[in-house]
Amino acid sequence: MSTYKQIIYQIVFGTKNRNKCLARDNRSRLYEYIFGILQNNKCHVYGVNGMEDHIHILFHLHPSVSLAWLIKDVKLATSALIKENDLFKDFSGWQSGYGAFTYSVKEKGTLIAYLNNQEEHHRKITYEEEYISLLTDNEIEFDKKYLW
Repeated sequence: MSTYKQIIYQIVFGTKNRNKCLARDNRSRLYEYIFGILQNNKCHVYGVNGMEDHIHILFHLHPSVSLAWLIKDVKLATSALIKENDLFKDFSGWQSGYGAFTYSVKEKGTLIAYLNNQEEHHRKITYEEEYISLLTDNEIEFDKKYLW
């Protein structure tokens, strides 16, 4: 029997200490690199976007790929890219954890719009508020002292 799945993942992770170092000028290079990593891991990517202090990745995970391994790969590879090319002056790494949220394919259009409108979205709320809202909306229990 073949394997069938239809799950969209939204991954969210921030810079170490939520440092606002991801300057707009070089973000597209970072996003393209992340896109390539996911494609090389047989994932279908809907988009990558973010702000000065965090990243959102929207994709289908290939059944043969471990989510934890993939995110570790993304973080290690992008850290190396950033440091080797001096892309972001004050970048000191990524936060240790990440948020992984799953959605139905029926929500794809809304998710893509949300991803594409990060600049507008963050005129109203901070990354911290957004992340806590994602955890709450997805009924994920958490302790604030361990979030950052």
